[in-house]
Amino acid sequence: MSLALPFGAPRPVLLMRAGLISGGLIAIVLAALVAGPQGAEVSAANRLLPPSLAAPFGTDLLGRDMLARTLAGLGLSLRTGLLAAGMAAVLGLGFGLLAALGGRLLDRAVAMVIDLLLGLPHLVLLILVAVALGGGADAVVIAVGTTHWPRLARLVRAEVQSLLGAAYVRQSRRFGRSRWWIARHHLLPHLVPQVTVGFVLMFPHAILHEAGLSFLGFGLEPHLPAIGVILAESMRALNAGAWWLAALPGLALLCVVLGFDRLGNDLAALLRPEGRAG
Repeated sequence: MSLALPFGAPRPVLLMRAGLISGGLIAIVLAALVAGPQGAEVSAANRLLPPSLAAPFGTDLLGRDMLARTLAGLGLSLRTGLLAAGMAAVLGLGFGLLAALGGRLLDRAVAMVIDLLLGLPHLVLLILVAVALGGGADAVVIAVGTTHWPRLARLVRAEVQSLLGAAYVRQSRRFGRSRWWIARHHLLPHLVPQVTVGFVLMFPHAILHEAGLSFLGFGLEPHLPAIGVILAESMRALNAGAWWLAALPGLALLCVVLGFDRLGNDLAALLRPEGRAG
């Protein structure tokens, strides 16, 4: 019995890698909780110190430790991304089921909304929603969550329409089961793994868009140690040669985003029917 999966890596390797990535992300959250207060300490004597053993990420214009601020920013981004990706996953699942089970009229209405949202420039739509809600953490969560569900909804709709043709679903219909009973007992068990993978894969997009909105001034408040805020502040010191203020937090953000992307792809491989069979 082969343990090889479609992406080329054997199942134990995927499980180990997924565990390591998950452990690393949890460690970032715990480190952010520990290092948070240190990142807010101002020291005029330690302004713009380059990376060293004492301060691996250097210090900023106010003498604050950039490693502590970066960890706090990543923790904040992870919490914001969790809420936004969770909202998008719930909306995608709900609208996908509604389109597939609600009849032709609802299907057309949901398809029209999906096409409209996918046809608009994504960043512009994010900015419009965030500005309309007044900015801040809640506005970022809602803006990201309400603009990231269409692709998942389209996937759920297609999967539900495929499942409705299965023999056991047709038998349930013959026994008089309603569409929503079938959805709860037959469809959701098949959809949960796909929605879970979609949730994980939406996480990096949510984090990046939160950072982008904060960088442009439409996201989190300036006093919060968000990565976007840190990168925006670093622009004032780049001319002075303080490259570490932008490069190291940006690299840390990139590593987290790539980690979530890799985790999502590994979960997708593990949850495939051929992967579970091994």
